[in-house]
Amino acid sequence: MRARLTAAAIALTTVIGAALGSGTAAAVPVAPALPFPVPPAIPEFDQDFYLPSPATYVDKVPGELIAARRVHLAALSVIPINVDAWQISFRSTNTRGEPIPAVATVLKPKGPAKPGPSKLVSWQSAEDSTALYCAPSYALQQASIPGALTGSADSAYEVLQITSLVGAGWSVVIPDHQGPESAFAAGPLAGRITLDAIRGARDFSPLGLKRDLRVGLMGYSGGAIATGWAAELHESYAPELPIVGAAEGGVPADIRAMVDLANNNAASGLILAGIIGVSREYPELERFLRRHLNPLGKALLASKNPLCLTYQSALAPFLNIKGLVNLPGDPLDYPTPRKVLGQLKMGANVPDFPMFVYQSNPDWVSPVGPVNELVRTYCADPDASVRYVRDHFSEHVSLAIEGFAPAIVWMRDRLDGKPTGVGCTTADQGSMSLDPKTWRAFVNLVGNNLALLINQELGNPPRLP
Repeated sequence: MRARLTAAAIALTTVIGAALGSGTAAAVPVAPALPFPVPPAIPEFDQDFYLPSPATYVDKVPGELIAARRVHLAALSVIPINVDAWQISFRSTNTRGEPIPAVATVLKPKGPAKPGPSKLVSWQSAEDSTALYCAPSYALQQASIPGALTGSADSAYEVLQITSLVGAGWSVVIPDHQGPESAFAAGPLAGRITLDAIRGARDFSPLGLKRDLRVGLMGYSGGAIATGWAAELHESYAPELPIVGAAEGGVPADIRAMVDLANNNAASGLILAGIIGVSREYPELERFLRRHLNPLGKALLASKNPLCLTYQSALAPFLNIKGLVNLPGDPLDYPTPRKVLGQLKMGANVPDFPMFVYQSNPDWVSPVGPVNELVRTYCADPDASVRYVRDHFSEHVSLAIEGFAPAIVWMRDRLDGKPTGVGCTTADQGSMSLDPKTWRAFVNLVGNNLALLINQELGNPPRLP
């Protein structure tokens, strides 16, 4: 039996603060949406909202709202999405315990609230970038610069999955979980921002969430970083949130193992971007890199600093990442990188709600070994509830598509209050897409996006997975 008293004591101040902050959302004015065809400002030029003065949030509690505004969302920046949508900014906390501002997009089906408990899904996008203009809050807006141009591939194309969440009749919150410094792969930061975004959504009165709220977490790859860390930090950082389950796939369970795999491999450009992102949240790593990188390494870091996912991946594949460091032996064995990367390894805390974990066995970005170890670590706790699926006919990119329908079906059961029971199961499958229980969800995914094309209201009535 897990001892929860220590975690509860650590969380006491946060819980009290959240309770005091609850209900303050009504005092935050909601700015109107921009008139068509005025395009939204990119975040770097919208600092009043994305990077407000510390005086506006330093005295707030985690998750407390700073500002809010209506927005128009669009698939691929062009096709309007017929939902009610807003952006909220709120106070969060970095890994040093300092207050920071953060932003999330919240949306719901149009029309009155559905009977029964309120259902909210927190969708963590695989932003995987080092610039604010790559954030989902910008990429999802109508008339934003298309992701095909900015390189913000996942934030742009994941909208085709988000439509299924809203189509099921659920409200959705999409945090910019990399924070104001675009700290890609800094998991503990992403987890805190995700939890605070849920707090902000809960207290944002136009979203219309009721007291009987049920919350689910979902994310793949870079989104699984935020999802997994939010799950592990829930008990200590935000135990008052009624999270009923988390579904994550392509899990970056161990960043060091990802660097080892990517070295001289196809994913080296993307993983090097993660090193940049982590160094922004951990100054000691930034100092280590500045001191020891060779000229090529310094040039690459400078060139990759303001780029989104597609360009990060395309710049410097098959690179000897470790060879950029002018030190003998493996640079990851030196004290600073070993300490920082050790802090980014999942498994320190067992989530206190059910987990659905799915992974490609031949994953070439997030290796399966650390995910196997993570599940074993969770399942050593007799209170853990984990369903683990290994897919053998997919790889990292294809599983993002294959695994979505099984994940949303599993999440539907959690939001509907169906029990999972305590214990763990591991299943090896040829392809998750061959499970007939998920085929309806695949059909509804297509149907929701066809409805989007003809501007039908999503989720009213709900199209259940």
